Amino acid sequence: MASLTTRATPGAPVRRTADRPPAPPPATARRRGAHHFDSAGPLAYALLAAVVLASVFPLYWTFVVASHGDNSVLGGSTPSLVPGGHLIDNIRRVFDTVDFWQALGNSFTVAGTTAVSNVLLSSLAGYAFAKLRFPGRNALLVVVVTTVMVPTQLGVIPLYLLVTDMGLYGTLSSLIVPALVSAVGVFWMRQAMEENIPDELIEAARIDGAGHLRTFWYVAWPGVRSTASVLAMFTFMFAWNDYFWPLIALPPENGTVQIALNQLAAGYYTDYTLMLAGVVVSVLPVLVLFAVLARRIVSGVMAGAVKG
Repeated sequence: MASLTTRATPGAPVRRTADRPPAPPPATARRRGAHHFDSAGPLAYALLAAVVLASVFPLYWTFVVASHGDNSVLGGSTPSLVPGGHLIDNIRRVFDTVDFWQALGNSFTVAGTTAVSNVLLSSLAGYAFAKLRFPGRNALLVVVVTTVMVPTQLGVIPLYLLVTDMGLYGTLSSLIVPALVSAVGVFWMRQAMEENIPDELIEAARIDGAGHLRTFWYVAWPGVRSTASVLAMFTFMFAWNDYFWPLIALPPENGTVQIALNQLAAGYYTDYTLMLAGVVVSVLPVLVLFAVLARRIVSGVMAGAVKG
């Protein structure tokens, strides 16, 4: 209701007039402001094109080298930027040189399992830290986050002794069990739960008689699916590209993709076309996964940018 003001003049009756809202800005000013924020000049597009070119060129160069028949593309004074016609032959040589099928299967098993377990366990832990009240919650969260600052190399020897005592050395379980959940994933999902799930929804679900797991699955989980997709993608990529720990925990004949690529590069003479053909094969699953989850990944990354 608009407030009323009184105006009094000598010898005149008191009159009450309603305050009027301020007039909106002119349409030209609104269009000028929208144009200022919505449009981009030629310099911005040139900068974006340069960034895209710098990001895509290494992948394209890998494809070019892998599609030639020998190392001549790297030995000439003017390397060719045009793909050759030997990509399929080089890929066949990759599978003939090392057991690349087994390496792909091992990497899929490790990366897929750790991605699913990280999303599930990190989401449950993030829900507990964000929405449940229990003694020592903040102190326990600090301990979890502090473990991120411990270098991976510092824990290799204790981890090696642990998986050896558990009888997991030389098996894929030695890669899966230590990576079932990560401190980064727990903190990430905790922040997503805190920012995207109102406490009122949780309280309403509890009033309706829903337990913690039911509340998590039907109330909290739908609001953090995009963030969970980003976590799944990053976890899959980290496990797929990991080289240091698989080199220690697995024998070369039962290694992952990165171990197989290292075997392609080993020797007195490095056949770059053969090695980069293996790189092309190893990159394809990650690109396919990104294409499948692209919409959720972009929405999850942009959620924090547009919040507020």
